[in-house]
Amino acid sequence: MLLRIIVGIVRAVPLDAATHLSAWCWRRLAPIINPKRHQRALENLQIAFPEKTEKEREAIALAHWENLGRVMAETMRIDQIIAEPSRLVIKNPEVFNRYASKLGPIVGASLHMGNWELAIWPLTIAGANPACVYRSVNNPYIDSYIRYTRRDLYPGGLFGRGRVEGDHDESQKTARVIMDYVRTGGRLGVVCDLYDRTGLPVPFFGKDARTVAIPVMIARRVGARIWMSRCMRVGTDSRFEIELKELRLPRTKNHGEDVKWAIAEMTRQFEEWVRELPEQWMWSNRRWK
Repeated sequence: MLLRIIVGIVRAVPLDAATHLSAWCWRRLAPIINPKRHQRALENLQIAFPEKTEKEREAIALAHWENLGRVMAETMRIDQIIAEPSRLVIKNPEVFNRYASKLGPIVGASLHMGNWELAIWPLTIAGANPACVYRSVNNPYIDSYIRYTRRDLYPGGLFGRGRVEGDHDESQKTARVIMDYVRTGGRLGVVCDLYDRTGLPVPFFGKDARTVAIPVMIARRVGARIWMSRCMRVGTDSRFEIELKELRLPRTKNHGEDVKWAIAEMTRQFEEWVRELPEQWMWSNRRWK
């Protein structure tokens, strides 16, 4: 009932007004309500930008909360955003259009930038029926709502991390299912910039960060392409520009080295993107420990 009330209020006002109000509230309240995550953001910024002053890093942290406030409101209106194509632009369409009619199996790797859920949008409008891996919500009503509002963005479905189609299970089962999905020609989106205690350590802003390996391992094993994607917010409204880059996987006799090289290259690209727009990345997430 509470979810319905909140969603009803957010959806009752114009989209940009809702996101502006949410951004204003998050910038001012998030550091107070969740000081632990705010401190983590500042510590991560210290690792990434030791040359900046404390005041400069604090400004980036507050701007990142503001962006997350906008994302929170947009989360309840994803269906409306993709229903307005003018809000979404592909920065380099010539890169993607070259393969649009012959995509084959794909793993899409994105990062928590702008509104990261929309990073998959080029595959959606290309008729590629993408699916994605997402963090399942324990409350079945909220989980069902998330799935419902994203049905047009991810027509291929959603695979819950650690569970598949609503059944609680080990994450290995999810890995097997998504590998089969990609092997049979599926297009899968995965956010790949979080700390993963079982991941491979690769440099990120000069310090090793354990990074999820499964998406790259799947692409390497089944012969899928890897498309890296970032969704950048344009201005302060719910308008976005999506940039795509293909990561060409080496396929030598050493599978492990191929995977490690690709993960390091993907992370290097993510770092470059974050340096360009640090205020749009989620600094309050775990990345190095």
